[in-house]
Amino acid sequence: MKYYIVDVFAENKYEGNQLAVFIPDRKIETAEMQKIAREINFSETTFIIAGLQDNGGYDVKIFSPDSELPFAGHPTLGTAYVIKNVLDRSESRKIKLNLPVGQIPVVFENQYAWMTQNQPEFGANVEIDRIAAALQINREDINTDFPIQVVSTGLPSVIVHLNSLDAVSRCKINHRAYADLLNDMGDVNLLVFTPETASPENDINVRLYMPIPGYLEDPATGSANGNLAGYLLEHNFFHANEINYRVEQGAFMGRPSLLKIKAQKSDDHFLIQVGGRVFVIAEGKWY
Repeated sequence: MKYYIVDVFAENKYEGNQLAVFIPDRKIETAEMQKIAREINFSETTFIIAGLQDNGGYDVKIFSPDSELPFAGHPTLGTAYVIKNVLDRSESRKIKLNLPVGQIPVVFENQYAWMTQNQPEFGANVEIDRIAAALQINREDINTDFPIQVVSTGLPSVIVHLNSLDAVSRCKINHRAYADLLNDMGDVNLLVFTPETASPENDINVRLYMPIPGYLEDPATGSANGNLAGYLLEHNFFHANEINYRVEQGAFMGRPSLLKIKAQKSDDHFLIQVGGRVFVIAEGKWY
């Protein structure tokens, strides 16, 4: 099989979130795809399992090292980039991916790829003490003007507004407390954010922890930032129904990332678009 390694939501090579994209040249079973994803051991690996379909999309599967995922942000952008530059023979600026959550379109504008995410679903609020324990921060670090809430556009996130960049920097997962949260709520990632940023040109700083073994931090998370955009609109964070902002993520783990967000709310309908750049790092043959 041909495969590519790309960096997504990066402004330079070796930044952003790593992704391996495979183009199988034979029938491949789910069990083998899972083994390959575990061998690669990136947060996600994708497989373009079928070419252009009647609905105008390409069938794609996404795997973490431990399980298949119905949707994920940076794999969607990175896979669409590979399809456009390797498989697609047209001049179209739009590539559609057929995923378990539905068809996700990705549009290319200048150097950026933009995906439109599904409508957000707003779930339960979470007790402040449980989040403080899971993140090993103080209750006073958490901004109580906004709820700690589960939001999902395909993969659910617990959204937590922190008061400062210092509070974000001190987050460190308590495995037992997070495991207890997952036992009660199912697989939810933890997203913390603050409007205090390291770079003045950015608007929000984000860290995210994944509900996979080890509860590792993710350097750039398109799906969860789409959840955050829905949350910000729902709770009128920017005092506007149309928002356009820049997210910095990943610097605390040495993988600085930039995500651009365009979103709007009209009545109960949301339009959420997450954008970023993609860099091809390597290509090769998988035996």
